[in-house]
This record gives sequence, C-alpha cells and structure tokens, in this order.
Amino acid sequence: MSLGEGSVVAVVVTRHRLELLEQSLKVLAAQTRPIDHLIVVDNGPDQSAEPIIKASGLPATWLPSHHNLGGAGGFALGMLHALAMGASWVWCADDDGRPADAHVLATLLEEAERRNLAEISPMVVNIDAPDTLAFPLRRGLTWKRQTGDLGTDFLPGIASLFNGALFRSSTLDVVGVPDLRLFLRGDEVEVHRRLVRSGLPFGTSLKARYLHPDGSDEFKPMLGGRFHAQDPDSAVKRYYTYRNRGYLLSQPGMRKLGLLEVFRFGLYFLGQKRDPKAFVEWLKLVRKGRNEHFFRF
Repeated sequence: MSLGEGSVVAVVVTRHRLELLEQSLKVLAAQTRPIDHLIVVDNGPDQSAEPIIKASGLPATWLPSHHNLGGAGGFALGMLHALAMGASWVWCADDDGRPADAHVLATLLEEAERRNLAEISPMVVNIDAPDTLAFPLRRGLTWKRQTGDLGTDFLPGIASLFNGALFRSSTLDVVGVPDLRLFLRGDEVEVHRRLVRSGLPFGTSLKARYLHPDGSDEFKPMLGGRFHAQDPDSAVKRYYTYRNRGYLLSQPGMRKLGLLEVFRFGLYFLGQKRDPKAFVEWLKLVRKGRNEHFFRF
C-alpha cells in the first residue's frame, strides 16, 4: 500500500512485553490526530504480539523477527518499512512507554511545521511522577531533573530519540536509520550525533510529554552532582552501554569527550566505588567498541 502526503506512520519495537505494549497501543489509537498506519516490529514472535496489534483498531503491520534485532535493528527495520510505504512522517515509540495524552501527535506535528523542524521530540518524563524527567538532562555542569527546570517551551538541538520522536521522511534520507550492530543502548545517541552533524533543525517541545519508566537511577552523582557516571544494574546493560559508548566516542563529533570519559569513570570506579576490577572491565568494553568488535553478549 502507498500512503498519501502528510501521512504519519508509528513504529513500535517490542519483545515479550505484551501488557505494556497493549497500554501503549491504546494511547496511540486515541490520538486526536489519527495515525495513518502502525508498524510493530516484534523481536519475540514466540510470544506473538499480533493479537494485541489487531485488537488496537489501528491499520497495522506486524513484522515478526525470528532473529532478535534489538532496539537498534528493530527501529531500523520499522523505519525502512515506513519509508517504503510512502510515509511523510515516522513517529517512534517504545513498548514500555506511551504518549502522556491524546494530543501529543497533533502538538508535535504543529510545532514541527511551525518551526520547520526535521525532527521533534516530546519531553520524556517519569511514568510514575510526570513532573520529573525520566532521564536527567545535563546543561553545562548542572543536571536538570524536573520539567520545571527547563524553563522554555522549546529546546533546540536536544532530543531523546525513539521515545515519541517524530521524524520527517526526508530527515531519515540524510541521517539514516539506527545501526543494527549497536543492538541496544546508545543507538539513539548515535542518531542524535548524525542529526547534529547534518545541520538539520531539531529539538524538544515542552508542550508535549511522553511517559517512560524512570531511567535516572543508573546515573550516579559525583563531586556534589557536577559529574555523573552511568552504572547499569545488570551485566547485559553494562556490556552494551560501555561497549557502544566506546564506539560512539571514536566517531566524528564526539571524540573530544573521550578524555573526559576516562577521567569521569576512573573517578567513579576508583575514587567513589573503589572497584578497580570494574574500571578494568569498563576499559576493555570501551576498547571493544572503538575497535568495532560488535559481538553479542
């Protein structure tokens, strides 16, 4: 099928989280500016999401993948499928998050058109405390944790991608789709890097909110909160977070952060956590990323 001018295709990536997916699709289906088509990439078809997708009432495509593509590969597949259908806009959503209300898509489209943006994101807020950001935002040496700390209606050049992010199709022609090799963790940072280097205008509208489970507990404060180090609670998350970060910091536009990163994590693992073995493991994983050794955990 081919979609018309101005069409919006929502892309959701899921794996074995059927109840959360159902909640997400209910809000997507209730948008005051209706979605023209829904694509769900299902990385776990052994626990098929197809019945939930059919029950959503949305015109939809179920894309089962019997090879787990991760978040990166899942969004890449979904975005390419949306482009192949003729979508004008691609709206990304995760299975464990959802728009805060029925007006989010309409607000994002209005703001993107008014400001002539290539991409626009909503604020990503804590699903259990919507006045708190789901992920802390660093501005200089200070970290913003509350929505009221942001202080304006639009943040240019800042976006939390894939959590309600809305892309023009022409933007994806320029920046591409996520890199399958990253699997999970850091794929949104990599696309953000490409957006910055493209020179295309993008940002976050504070008029729209996207609900997401809190992710701030991974960020451990140091030196009175002037620095933070990301320390996930599971070996799998640490593996992909640190390995992919190593790759990202070797790319154009991010290389200057490399020395700061060694100082920051050295301070955290040696000075604060007092765990030399963890620092050595961090160094090994960062080196894997820099050498593009993208083996799965």
